[in-house]
Amino acid sequence: MEWLDRKRVEGKPVLYVAFGSQAEISNEQLKEIIIGLEKLEVDFLWALRIKPDQERVIKGFEEKVKARGLVVREWIAQSEALEHESVQGVLSHCGWNSVTESICIGVPILAWPMMAEQHLNAKMVSKEIKVGLRVETCDGSVRGKMVKELMGGEMGKMVHQRVKELSEAAKKAVKKAGTSWHNLESLLNELGMKQTVNYNNNRNESLNS
Repeated sequence: MEWLDRKRVEGKPVLYVAFGSQAEISNEQLKEIIIGLEKLEVDFLWALRIKPDQERVIKGFEEKVKARGLVVREWIAQSEALEHESVQGVLSHCGWNSVTESICIGVPILAWPMMAEQHLNAKMVSKEIKVGLRVETCDGSVRGKMVKELMGGEMGKMVHQRVKELSEAAKKAVKKAGTSWHNLESLLNELGMKQTVNYNNNRNESLNS
């Protein structure tokens, strides 16, 4: 966390980059992520887990971005990173646990789904509850623009406000109930957000098809 502390002192917002530990990232996906991060104009912390034979794919990347980016290969406590004052956004694959954790802590999401239900989660994040923006293209160009928008644009300001509201509501709900919550559906139902029911119905239909 020393690197994040330095960024806080420097007054530089940081994008936390994490794609989970359950599913493996393919070489093509890894290349796409590298291209996107190289085009960014913001500082970033990338929690990276790859197979040994993928080291050749990332070779030279860390040296190229060392002035504004840090790649960490050992385990990171994601909640600690997200709670750090300098972290102003998270580039996420939109795994369910990552989405709920980001919202509860109050960090807006740049959604970059990789597989399966992650695409439905990303739609919910960007279109339904509007706590993030969606990555759409495959050449890295729009990704850079979307990061800038998330971190400081007008849409980004609205997303920051929205995720802050949901985070505060989550904390109140937990305090009132006296127990922790483990999935976003129960939280949003407590908040009376009926559209989540439709979302989860569609999600289940997709998973069962």
